[in-house]
Amino acid sequence: MTIDFDRLPSPEPSSLVGFSNNRLIRDAENRSEETIQEALSADTTRYFIFSRGRVILHKADKTDVLFKKSAVEAFDPQYEKAILLGDANDGARIAVPCKVDTETLEEPWTSYDLRSLLYSGSVGEEDAGAIAQASSMLYWNATNRFCGKCGTASESKIGGYRRDCPNCDHRIFPRTDPVVIMLPIQGERCVMGRSPHFPPGWFSTLAGFVEPGETMEDAMRRETFEESGVHVGRVKYHASQPWPFPHSLMLGLYGEVTSNEINMDESELEDCRWFTREEVKLMIREEHPDGFICPPNKAISSALIRHWAEG
Repeated sequence: MTIDFDRLPSPEPSSLVGFSNNRLIRDAENRSEETIQEALSADTTRYFIFSRGRVILHKADKTDVLFKKSAVEAFDPQYEKAILLGDANDGARIAVPCKVDTETLEEPWTSYDLRSLLYSGSVGEEDAGAIAQASSMLYWNATNRFCGKCGTASESKIGGYRRDCPNCDHRIFPRTDPVVIMLPIQGERCVMGRSPHFPPGWFSTLAGFVEPGETMEDAMRRETFEESGVHVGRVKYHASQPWPFPHSLMLGLYGEVTSNEINMDESELEDCRWFTREEVKLMIREEHPDGFICPPNKAISSALIRHWAEG
């Protein structure tokens, strides 16, 4: 079979969603134990500052999220928990967790949670991607402090990209959880649902975790049926998105619906219904007569919905 790469869409759909344009050179497999210490000592290294899952930045200039080491010192940094993210053209990038209380930050500092950071659009795409990487890695290290085999306290290695057990030599590597996020379609209409925690009027794609021993296509079929009661036949991949809540990879898919009746799972959804393409266009423009809207830009759910509606 010949693969015609010239027919692939440009730009790549995955490059159009939030957190996806991380350009750091990670090179984790070639690190030594001295690599992060060298980066911590280099004047060219710049730091992302985290506290309680939030990113610290200048209140007056919210595009400024990278700081010299001298600025980090004011936030009670925990360098022993720092993560070497990788290298940019002008130096290394390190994420440092700090003990400062983000609720009592003084001028000129403020903090953002990651969703607010994404939807604000104030931070450059490359920095946003690196921040997503940092958040996932900090969370992974914080939740793998003990060996899963013998229970001994594990040790951070190669700049936070591996944890070793000093007792049984078990090695632990970072994980990513695959999640299918999908838009079931049938001709000129699609299925969308809303969870109880959504903003008023907000309908979005369905989603669920890929289970062990399952393809992403089968995961879409299973999750779509479990949540909406509709059956899906053929499946088409569209794009993926790193999603640092806490360390997922969203797999954006379209599925061809082969049934009509919706029988939603009320334990997961408070509403699920068919929408025509014209209705979805109104929702995107926030002009739907019932006040229905779609997710904002930068989320892969928005990319799936908009690509279908405008196609």
